[in-house]
Amino acid sequence: MSLKVRKSKAPPPLPSCPLTECMALIGGAWTPNIIWYLSAGPRRFGELRTDIPPVSAKVLTARLRELETKGVVTRKVMPTSPPSVEYALTPLGRELVPAINAIVTIGHKLKTRTAKGTTAISGANKRRGARAA
Repeated sequence: MSLKVRKSKAPPPLPSCPLTECMALIGGAWTPNIIWYLSAGPRRFGELRTDIPPVSAKVLTARLRELETKGVVTRKVMPTSPPSVEYALTPLGRELVPAINAIVTIGHKLKTRTAKGTTAISGANKRRGARAA
């Protein structure tokens, strides 16, 4: 006997769903990290490379350009020799910070929960004489 498929009570998404739009923006590789580090104030390209060591220069450049195009980040060329570029969040970019903070908070909770679950399983296995993986 199969279960009856229930109708969704959620309102239907708009043709251009705002959630999809936002997730497409912050779902890009390293984008949340860039927003996170820029939330503390303007940073130069090299500083962002130091903040996020695993990101390549090519990917960081692509993400910064994408964020600039979408109005999340501003790019300011400093009149120095050699020229340097400073990136900062726009007002729209600053509006994303609470969402990133909420994701970080939930991530900590999930990490703690996973660690506790792993510890509980390991402890149960040890009591039974099994080796923990």
